[in-house]
Amino acid sequence: MNILTLNKISKVGTNEFSGGYTVSDSCENPDAIMVRSASMHDMVMPESLLAIARAGAGVNNIPINTCAEKGIVVFNTPGANANAVKELAIASLILASRDIVGGIEWVKTLSGDDIAKQVEKGKSNFAGHEISGKTLGVVGLGAIGVNVANAAYSLGMKVLGYDPYISLKSAWNLSSHIGKAATLDELYENCDIICIHAPLTDETNRFVNEESIAKMKDGMVIINLSRADLVNDADIAKALENGKIAKYITDFPNPDTVKMKNCICIPHLGASTEESEDNCAYMAAHELIDYLENGNITNSVNFPNVEMPKASAVRICVFHKNIPAILSKVSSVISSQNINIANMINKSKGDFAYTMIDCDDNITDETITLLKNIDGIIRIRVIK
Repeated sequence: MNILTLNKISKVGTNEFSGGYTVSDSCENPDAIMVRSASMHDMVMPESLLAIARAGAGVNNIPINTCAEKGIVVFNTPGANANAVKELAIASLILASRDIVGGIEWVKTLSGDDIAKQVEKGKSNFAGHEISGKTLGVVGLGAIGVNVANAAYSLGMKVLGYDPYISLKSAWNLSSHIGKAATLDELYENCDIICIHAPLTDETNRFVNEESIAKMKDGMVIINLSRADLVNDADIAKALENGKIAKYITDFPNPDTVKMKNCICIPHLGASTEESEDNCAYMAAHELIDYLENGNITNSVNFPNVEMPKASAVRICVFHKNIPAILSKVSSVISSQNINIANMINKSKGDFAYTMIDCDDNITDETITLLKNIDGIIRIRVIK
């Protein structure tokens, strides 16, 4: 199988593809694609393409719905970069509380033989606050948010977390010392600093805006290492000017944020560590290998997670719309061909569903054609 890389992918990941795979940044008709930040929205998806693995968490550079309609599974690597982003979040907490950036820039302007005396005379202009004892609000308690919350507590902070969709895994990993806010308003009213680790959705799009800022404590610090569009730039600029917001730290510089008063722009360094890139590439590679070889889906953003041990030599992978009676039609076609179903699993995600069927008999081209002709079928794969 051919694996196309659209960005430089760590060899820790690409080396996992052994015999039978060709990994290249120029192959034609790829079976799968590994990508980091390259935009795929204008890319023509070849008929051969079965899967895309994003070596990272965010997938807004990939046309998710278009892929779903074609039966192309899109994977991401949640949690693989969690430690890297956590460390940057802790650094951001300190940068926001102590005017380290301003102090460093000021020192660069000094000259002469008495720099030490100048420093002692002027350092009071850059005095700040300690984070110990302050209250941190963490919006989004996924792998990153949980790590940030736990680390902040260990540094002496009081921590409130908010996530109406928290997973069982995240809940288990969250320290019992972390408070749980019932609403965002509760965070706004009680926290000195808010750190955002939420995905970009219709619900969260620019949720930090004039209305929400008005509910926050005066002198609030906001840290956004998740997505640029979670924050309304015009509204945050206004709040920085009038002092309602003391500092805004963002990992997503743009022509507006780089000019804002009291805004620290980090050049998108959230996951930019060697360890994070290695972890993401390794996870992405194994997601692709398991899917290409076994049909199992783990960490997909457009199809459900489905895993089933192989019960026979032939496996049919069926991508279809999540509509009534389609499973009975699929099983009817298979039984009409005198093929025995050894095992089957089906799961859905929104408008789409995925079914794996292990059969005791070989599958003919006629059977595949009959399956493809069922209304609502998107794609059929046969793994032998």
